Amino acid sequence: MKYSYVSHLYCPKCGNEYDTKQQHQLCTCGSPLLVEYDWDELKANVTPDDIAKRNPTLWRYHEMLPVENEQNVVSQGEGMTPLLSMPTIGKDMGVEKLYMKDEGLVPTGTFKARGAAVGVSKAKEVGIEEFAMPTNGNAGAAWALYGARAGLKSTIVMPQDAPKITRNEVALSGANLYLVNGLISDAGKIVGKAVKEFGLYDASTLKEPYRIEGKKTMGLEIAEQMGWKFPDVILYPTGGGVGLIGIYKALNELKNLGWVKGELPRLVAVQATGCAPIVKAWEEKKSESEFWPDSSTQAFGINVPKAIGDFLVLDAVYKTDGCAIAVDDQDMLDEQERIAQMEGSFICPEGAAVFVAIRQLRQQDWIKEGETVVALNTGAGIKYPDTVNIDVPILEKDDSIKVASN
Repeated sequence: MKYSYVSHLYCPKCGNEYDTKQQHQLCTCGSPLLVEYDWDELKANVTPDDIAKRNPTLWRYHEMLPVENEQNVVSQGEGMTPLLSMPTIGKDMGVEKLYMKDEGLVPTGTFKARGAAVGVSKAKEVGIEEFAMPTNGNAGAAWALYGARAGLKSTIVMPQDAPKITRNEVALSGANLYLVNGLISDAGKIVGKAVKEFGLYDASTLKEPYRIEGKKTMGLEIAEQMGWKFPDVILYPTGGGVGLIGIYKALNELKNLGWVKGELPRLVAVQATGCAPIVKAWEEKKSESEFWPDSSTQAFGINVPKAIGDFLVLDAVYKTDGCAIAVDDQDMLDEQERIAQMEGSFICPEGAAVFVAIRQLRQQDWIKEGETVVALNTGAGIKYPDTVNIDVPILEKDDSIKVASN
C-alpha cells in the first residue's frame, strides 16, 4: 500500500498544475498552491478503522499527507492533541456543548509544529538544504527546530517585539536569527530579498504548499475525536489564516471520502480590533482584504496586516455561512484569566480571543442554544509570559498568610 496518495499541486485561481516531486513556491500567477490527492484510490484502500489502529500522531493520516516516502518524515510526536470539554466556562457563556482543541501540548508549544513537521519533511524530500522565513515568533521557532532535526539550515527574521521565548528557541536551534524594527510584513520584505540574492527556499506563509497540509490535520482530528461527526461551529484565531484554510480543506476532503456526513461546520475567523483586515473585508463582502496600517495587538500571533491567502480564508468563511469577528485586547486578557480560573487551562492570548468571540456570538444568538462549538487554542499560555501582569504579595520570613478557605 502506498504511504501517500498525493497526486499533484494545483492553483486555486488559474488551475495550473505542478509535480509534487519538484520544488515549488507560488503559481506563476502569484497564487498559493494547494495539494490534491487521488481520492478514488485512497477511498478504496483506507478506512476510518485503519486510522483508529495507528499511533496518536498526525502521521496517522499519512495517506492524505504529501510526504511520499516514510523515511523522509521528520517528527517529534506532534498531533492528536486533546479535544477538551469546557463545561464551566461553557455554562457561563450559555454554550453547554463547548469544546477546546488544545494545541498548547504539541512540540514547541503551538499548532505551528504541525505545519513545520509536514513542511520540513516535504522540503527534505524534494532536496531543500536551506530555507528562510519571516515570523511573529512561533512559526519560526517550530520551523527552526524541526529544520535542525532534519539537518536543514534556516534563516529566520522576526519583529524585535516578538516574544523572547520564541527568539530563544530560534537562536538555540542554530538558525540564522535576525530581528527587525517593524512588523512581520517588514520581516517578509527582508526575507524576500534574501531569497532572491542567495537562492534560499522561501518558507513564508503559503509561499510553499505544504505547511497547510500539516495544519489541516487539526480538522481531521476534530472529526475523528467527535466520532467522525462535524460540530456546528469551529472558531479559529486568524493571522495568516493557514490553520483555518487547512481545517476547511480537511473537512471537505472528509466529505469527499464519505467518512463524515452532513453540513460543514460554520467557520469563524477571529481577529483583534487592532489588526482586523479579514473582518473588514468580510463586513464589506469582499473577496480579498486590504493592508491594515499601524496594526497592534497583545495576541502577537495574529498581528498580520495583510495575509497572502486572505482570499482562501474569506472563501472558507463565505462557503460555510461563517463569519469574521474582531475582539478587544482587554477582553481577550480578561477571558484568558477567566478560563484559567474556571477550567484550569492557561491558554495563549490568541486562544483567549476565540473564547471572547464565542461569548459575543452567543449573546448575539449567532451561536444558537444547543449547538456544538469547538474553539481552537493555538498555543500554551506560558509562551507569552509578558501578557500576564499580576501583583503578588511579598512576605517577610516570619509573616503569616491568609488562605482561601478562611
